[in-house]
Amino acid sequence: MNTISKLGIGTAMLIAAGTSSVWAASRVQVSLWDKGASTEMPMGLAYAAPGLDMTKATMGMKVSPGVVKAGKVTFKVKNDSKDTVHEMIVMFLADPKKPLPYIDAENRVDEDKAGDKGEVSELDPGKSGSLTVDLKAGKYLLICNVPGHYGAGMWAEFTVNP
Repeated sequence: MNTISKLGIGTAMLIAAGTSSVWAASRVQVSLWDKGASTEMPMGLAYAAPGLDMTKATMGMKVSPGVVKAGKVTFKVKNDSKDTVHEMIVMFLADPKKPLPYIDAENRVDEDKAGDKGEVSELDPGKSGSLTVDLKAGKYLLICNVPGHYGAGMWAEFTVNP
């Protein structure tokens, strides 16, 4: 007699349902977008920049949902651009009121100093990738760190609740 017969189908289904929910990761959809390579990129749109006006952004990220519970999180990332390479990096914000450390000469965030938690590296236009990471409660920033993109507004806030 097999295990399911001994336990009864109802009990086996309850055990299976409980087990699968323990291992399930939160799923987050991320769309990387821009207005096209021929569109001039504005600067000064980095996170926590003074006088930030995101209506000037020519590229960005759409994140859904923007809040998840602590634990395993799977980011499903799609580069919706028609002609530009983008990436998505998860950064922990130790102090959400401060900007990320920036390397001016390279026009990008200093990933080593910023709290990099993982990334979906450079995606060609139309391509997708995924990343699963274990995140603790706190504020995060999802960024594209291709030179110039972060400063042009390609970032999104993300929250992990306890």
